[in-house]
Amino acid sequence: MTKSLLLAVSLLTTTWQLQASEPVAYQFDGPYVIDNLAESQTVTNGNQSQTAYWICNAKLQSTVISNNSLKRPDNCGQLPEPLLSNAIKQVMPDSYSGVNNIVALSDVHGQYDVLISLLKNQKIIDADNNWAFGDGHMVITGDMFDRGDKINEVLWFVYQLDKQAKAAGGMLHLLMGNHEQMVLGGDLRYVHERYDLASELMAKSNDELYGADTEIGQWLRSKHTLVKINDVLYMHGGISSEWLDRGLTIAQANRLFRDNIGRPKSELKQDELLNFLFYGNGPTWYRGYFKDNFTETELDKILAYFKVNHITVGHTSQKQVLGLFNNKVIAIDSSIKLGKQGELLLIENNQFSRGLFDGSRQAL
Repeated sequence: MTKSLLLAVSLLTTTWQLQASEPVAYQFDGPYVIDNLAESQTVTNGNQSQTAYWICNAKLQSTVISNNSLKRPDNCGQLPEPLLSNAIKQVMPDSYSGVNNIVALSDVHGQYDVLISLLKNQKIIDADNNWAFGDGHMVITGDMFDRGDKINEVLWFVYQLDKQAKAAGGMLHLLMGNHEQMVLGGDLRYVHERYDLASELMAKSNDELYGADTEIGQWLRSKHTLVKINDVLYMHGGISSEWLDRGLTIAQANRLFRDNIGRPKSELKQDELLNFLFYGNGPTWYRGYFKDNFTETELDKILAYFKVNHITVGHTSQKQVLGLFNNKVIAIDSSIKLGKQGELLLIENNQFSRGLFDGSRQAL
């Protein structure tokens, strides 16, 4: 048997195995929008040429992007067809005041259906999954990635919501969690098996599918890790007292996270400041508020440092949105990742409430 024939048989066998072993829903994935040219190359009229890649019936297909509009191939399921936007890839301010309506949630982990139901039931989006929160602000405190099997559905939905929120005079603040940092940095331990097929067919590791040469990767790399809205500070994990000892500002930290996200753990660990920010007591991993030895006195010093009255965090799973220390700390990881239900934090004219999965609300 010739070498070329052996290769053809091998590829056919691999495709058959993928189709036989994967559930039908997993044979559809994407789109993955990737720049065709290296950043160093000059592009006519300042526009970057991009191609959309789709997994359709366990086969790789591509489409040309025209006028920022994506059209999935025929017979390719119900994969997202987003309208691309450069505006939402711009770095926005990380501090806001005078915002009357805020909704916050965390740790979606690819549970697209739960996310959509929760937002619809709480009237944050309409029946067609479009922004319905007017000039309000939405905060997602990280961890869209890993565990679940609808990561791209979540990413493209939030991407579109980001664009729609700005158009309505509102804002969507997508903050980076530890699982965004893990995936972009090549730590793929928690990536769902569904995404093995895309990596196989595109000959790219999962982190490369969200690299700096991709639409989603560029969008994510423009986002903050911390944001302050009115008198509330938001992040994924929490702020430890070590932050105060280092005298960091929100702006400094956000810049360091953006500049270094995607670097491997081994490199980050070699830099003392980056090791703190990305790991241990840093704002994406810290869990100190939920430990018995953490005191309100320590918390008050942290709040005073940032001139806020509340800190809102995800990362540490709860059964519901939970207020600690008389609501000075608000935990919003309501275990959406389990794929059954979840809750929102709602702040309306400085009044805090839980937005329950069934659409009802309870004072926090």
